[in-house]
Amino acid sequence: MVSISEDPTTNENTSLEKPEMSYEAKCSLTIPIAKPLATKKLSKKLYKCCKIATKAKSIRRGTKAVGKSIRKGEKGFVIIAGDISPIDVISHFPILCEEQKVPYVYVPARSDLGAAIGANTPCSVLLILKGDEYKDKYKECIKGIKELPNIYS
Repeated sequence: MVSISEDPTTNENTSLEKPEMSYEAKCSLTIPIAKPLATKKLSKKLYKCCKIATKAKSIRRGTKAVGKSIRKGEKGFVIIAGDISPIDVISHFPILCEEQKVPYVYVPARSDLGAAIGANTPCSVLLILKGDEYKDKYKECIKGIKELPNIYS
């Protein structure tokens, strides 16, 4: 009689989770208009600021809500996911932000942007409003965004 020591249902290789992609791999999947793209260090700062702003309820999420808020004149900075398909969904945001003088930046993955705000679904665009609870993180992010090379000047 042969005994089997391993239970096939507890095999570690059958994990449902995908392996985490590196920052460089995510950057290679971004759309061609995703400039200025946040550096790895700036991306982490942006995600932390998103998390704090979400708790303070100082965030606008999604293309419709962010576009409406920018047109109304709400101030803050915009984070756009760089792996959106089709591009037409977000292609108007850089122009809208520049007209209203709102800083904007691209991050490599929309799944990371959704995870930063605690959502189970990916997020394409976020507007982080100015808040007192996270003033220091907000200023760090604005400074980091302004230090990125500007391709339109």
